Amino acid sequence: MTVEDDFNAFLRALPAAGALAGLDLGDRTIGIAVSDLRRQVATPLSTLRRVKFTEDAAALLALVTARGIAGLILGLPRNMDGSEGPRAQATRAFARNLGRLTPLPIGFWDERLSTLAAERALLEADTSRKRRSEVIDHVAAGFILQGALDRLGYLMREQKA
Repeated sequence: MTVEDDFNAFLRALPAAGALAGLDLGDRTIGIAVSDLRRQVATPLSTLRRVKFTEDAAALLALVTARGIAGLILGLPRNMDGSEGPRAQATRAFARNLGRLTPLPIGFWDERLSTLAAERALLEADTSRKRRSEVIDHVAAGFILQGALDRLGYLMREQKA
């Protein structure tokens, strides 16, 4: 089990190649986004309706296996002052439990304002209210994953320099 709080440690735990998945954990849904194999672009994929942990984990791990995912990024819902509340604790517990079921490295990314950014992007695209409610979670997961990919890219360039 590799659940990393430190993003540098997460990078070291990742295999050299393979796509990553980003997760936006909510109480009722899990938004899922995936990256390309070069880990440069995040694409919103789907939203999973939560049932209970064992079923949620089985569905996630089936998707991870089918897509050959090399690592997972979970959005960590921090408060605006940077502190962690009950939702962050629930995300960490989910990561620990999921980490017991998969050898994949799991990292966290600060998800503050990701849902707001997703909502704004969907409004700018003139998306209907009904459609926004259907896609908001996996679009937010895309914002979370893209932030993490950008940071990973920066760290990789820094290591080469």
